[in-house]
Amino acid sequence: MLASTNIVERTDEEIRAMADPLWRDLLKYSNEGKYGEFVSKFARSLALAMNQVAVNHQFANSELARSLADDPDYLGIIRRGEHVTVLYRQRSTRKPGEWLGRLVLGYEDGEVRIFAASIF
Repeated sequence: MLASTNIVERTDEEIRAMADPLWRDLLKYSNEGKYGEFVSKFARSLALAMNQVAVNHQFANSELARSLADDPDYLGIIRRGEHVTVLYRQRSTRKPGEWLGRLVLGYEDGEVRIFAASIF
């Protein structure tokens, strides 16, 4: 898919086609505790800001980070500036309840990259 000048110009369907596989990969690599794969699609600025020791500690010690269900519900897209935020309802395979998943995407060097990812 060719990069436009700004990801916010993409349709919701185009954004979801980019975001959903990235989110699924984050879930998979978080569950498996694979730090290298987890950050492989991160923007340079995010990858540099992340502390590998802290992230590995989270993978090792967070029941939620290691038990994310692989069937999130898409909630919507927010456009702002040169980034889009894709929201998901996320569940755990071990912990009751629901969490809000947030994936911030934009272009870096002509490729879609992850500028933020979190679960609240």
